[in-house]
Amino acid sequence: MAKLDPETLKREMTAWRRDLHAHPEFGFEEKRTAAFVAAKLREFGLYDVAEGVGGTGVVGTLKRGSGNRAIALRADMDALRIAEQSSAPYRSGNPGIMHACGHDGHTAMLLGAAKLLAGEGGFDGTVRFIFQPAEEWGRGALAMLDDGLMQRFPFAEIFGLHNMPGLPVGHFETRAGPVMSAEDNFEIVLKGLGGHAARPHSGNETLVAACALVTNLQTIVSRRLSPTDIAVVSVTELITDGTRNALPGLARILGDARSFRPEVSAEIERQMRIIAEGTAAAYNVAAEVNYTREFVPLHNDTELVEAAFAAAKNVFEPGNIAIAREPVTASEDFARFLDHVPGCFVFLGNGEASAPLHNSSYDFNDEGLVFGASFHAAIVRQRLGF
Repeated sequence: MAKLDPETLKREMTAWRRDLHAHPEFGFEEKRTAAFVAAKLREFGLYDVAEGVGGTGVVGTLKRGSGNRAIALRADMDALRIAEQSSAPYRSGNPGIMHACGHDGHTAMLLGAAKLLAGEGGFDGTVRFIFQPAEEWGRGALAMLDDGLMQRFPFAEIFGLHNMPGLPVGHFETRAGPVMSAEDNFEIVLKGLGGHAARPHSGNETLVAACALVTNLQTIVSRRLSPTDIAVVSVTELITDGTRNALPGLARILGDARSFRPEVSAEIERQMRIIAEGTAAAYNVAAEVNYTREFVPLHNDTELVEAAFAAAKNVFEPGNIAIAREPVTASEDFARFLDHVPGCFVFLGNGEASAPLHNSSYDFNDEGLVFGASFHAAIVRQRLGF
């Protein structure tokens, strides 16, 4: 099979990525993106391309040789409800929605790997190219699994990647064990009796109680959990039904909690309920706590991490490959696949000058595209070697 020209592939991936960036779609709305992906896979010679998996997911299958092992590569396709602040010619054309996390780049890199592997081969077995919807709100992987992903497209192991702002382009990091945290969401509703701002004694307003509760919740990590456990409890919204001269009778406190062990998650919820009820009682209001678990922790398989490092040596300079020093307290629903098969999730540099993820000025660095596509191809050839 003829070897693909790296510069030509880079130009193609850049064009794909910028097209996807200009047409971002929110989770489970990725119809144009999914159609784009499916068309490209068929163009590359993949004749087994399934659309509509888990709503808007796409799975392409590529077989070479006689091997009976199958592995999966996964990319996420969805964008965020963020208004882009950019003057780039390929900036978002969908107001209020943008690729602020680099999923346009992840999709382009996996398409690049599909073209490389379809054109060059170099492996014996089956590759599943999984293009997943709705990663940002933790529902896409579950939707694909509920739609029979493992039964319809079986595979023994899975690999995924994410760009990392602050890490130089051409750098690679991962680690065994805990990599990314669980995410729990909470809403605490305080109910009292609102009234005139000039007569606070005539009711039981909720704003002062809510302010006290926001402060008290900070003691969960600092005083209620072991210092050896990594956890974060963040209040992100405080909403009341008050107005300038009216004290609120209802207050809502929303936020999320991050942790790496189910026991820690359970303890955070338990302590939150104790603190909410106690604070509410002290201010003579009622409290209702709603606590949900949206993302599970992501733990890398030790053997597959070793395989990923071995594959990375074929792509990255030796000094640019490193063991990640600590887990990341962001979440990733790639972890849902790891409930079914072992896997490995890695980080690739997006540049030291990159804006943060989920920032309105963020943009994926196209210089990283070839590294991602090449790593995907290298791990396939490493795991499905002749």
